[in-house]
Amino acid sequence: MASALNYVCKFKSFVILFVTPILLLPLILLMPAKFVRCAYVIILMAIYWCTEVIPLAVTALMPVLLFPLLKILDSKQVCIQYMKDTNMLFLGGLIVAVAVERWNLHKRIALRTLLWVGAKPAQLMLGFMGITAFLSMWISNTATTAMMVPIVEAVLQQMEATGSTTEANLGALELVDKGKTCELPGSQALSEGPAMGLREKRGRKNMCKAMTLCVCYAASIGGTATLTGTGPNVVLLGQMHELFPGSRDTVNFASWFGFAFPNMLIMLVLTWLWLQYTYMGFNFKSWGCGLERRNKDKAAYELLREEYRKLGPFSFAEVNVLLCFFLLVGLWFSRDPGFMPGWLSVAWAEGKTEYASDATVAILVAMLLFILPSQKPKFNFCSQTEEERKAPFYPPALLDWKATQEKVPWGIVLLLGGGFALAKGCEVSGLSEWMGKQMEPLQAVPPAVISLILSSIVAVFTECTSNVATTTLFLPIFASMVKTGLMMNVIGVFCVFLAVNTWGRVIFDLDSFPDWANMTRTET
Repeated sequence: MASALNYVCKFKSFVILFVTPILLLPLILLMPAKFVRCAYVIILMAIYWCTEVIPLAVTALMPVLLFPLLKILDSKQVCIQYMKDTNMLFLGGLIVAVAVERWNLHKRIALRTLLWVGAKPAQLMLGFMGITAFLSMWISNTATTAMMVPIVEAVLQQMEATGSTTEANLGALELVDKGKTCELPGSQALSEGPAMGLREKRGRKNMCKAMTLCVCYAASIGGTATLTGTGPNVVLLGQMHELFPGSRDTVNFASWFGFAFPNMLIMLVLTWLWLQYTYMGFNFKSWGCGLERRNKDKAAYELLREEYRKLGPFSFAEVNVLLCFFLLVGLWFSRDPGFMPGWLSVAWAEGKTEYASDATVAILVAMLLFILPSQKPKFNFCSQTEEERKAPFYPPALLDWKATQEKVPWGIVLLLGGGFALAKGCEVSGLSEWMGKQMEPLQAVPPAVISLILSSIVAVFTECTSNVATTTLFLPIFASMVKTGLMMNVIGVFCVFLAVNTWGRVIFDLDSFPDWANMTRTET
């Protein structure tokens, strides 16, 4: 039986890749309508995406091949979807993130924040989560986690080493005390010693789990706060523009931040409380009481301070990257704030036409990173050495294309394009209209209930679309993640439900149905 299963697993990818299109063929043979052909492509791509039998970015290119072959869209209409305004917005954000990573600005911000919040376990975990969430708002979740996890591990190792030293010292003192007080019952000391040691080891293990998981969860939570923080947010923006062209700037950087940032803060605090309760409990030890606790806290603080000292003073390049970052955020917020006229209305808006978008700002700042110098130009021509005279006057820029193209995840840009191509195919083929008619019974369901149902479905679905190989690789740590992950899904669904039905109703005027979303109007 085991050999048979191994044999099946060996050819699993081959079967999914080649047999799935054949099994789905009756769908378009029995019902040759255009929207059915579009559904065939969507189902096939969904299976390939979930199983990852071929790379995700390659699957995203399938509409370029299948839509023209199945006469859903011509090639020009499909290809233009892969480099839309939203893709440029995401690309600009990724380039800024590359500059932040290249000059270690994210590490400086992280270490400075951790030194500020303190090194007690509860505070340290909150500090790790806060800085991870903040960085994840601007750079990718993966890059943020990859940068933070080594810092977490170094702090935990230093605390462990200090704890072992303290235990040895306390053990020596205990032996001396026992020699002086032989009248004490030895059996009690022998029974309490191992029990205390096991409890201490269990507590350390739980703290390590909490500190590691908090970074992963905080990175996912922080990415929701900005439009460019994570891919799904950018997909939302692109789909809004694609399916509802009249929506204009209903969803932009400022409006999304106003909606998602409070939700992110609530989720972050609830997650911190849940991890604290699950792994460390609400006891005074986690807030730093006792001799051993104080020694560990001091060791962790010294390690963080030493790592920060290694970075040296602020470099000229770091200052320039920081200025570019502030410029990016400032222009995004002030473009069209909603509660007051923005710089867009000064010269770049005529009627319903808006010439500048958030993508314009992102590309502007991205280009500046290839222009601004990474070193301070030297104007003292008279006192220059022979080598300085031979060197170019203008120093190297903050970014060069070689380093940038290696760091930018181009596959995500193609994934976004594939999603936009599917949306266009659904619109042109009539699949969107057909699906809308199937959902007409939902008219009787309150909008709040619909948002709760959709949030729950998406939360469950994202738990099932992991790479099988990754699941096998990380199976040993899943026992910890499942215990906390179930509650994390509940927290996420609850917070989204709360945000949509409270301040989200005001920001996006959800109590009135917008004209640009009414696709059932008929002209008379």
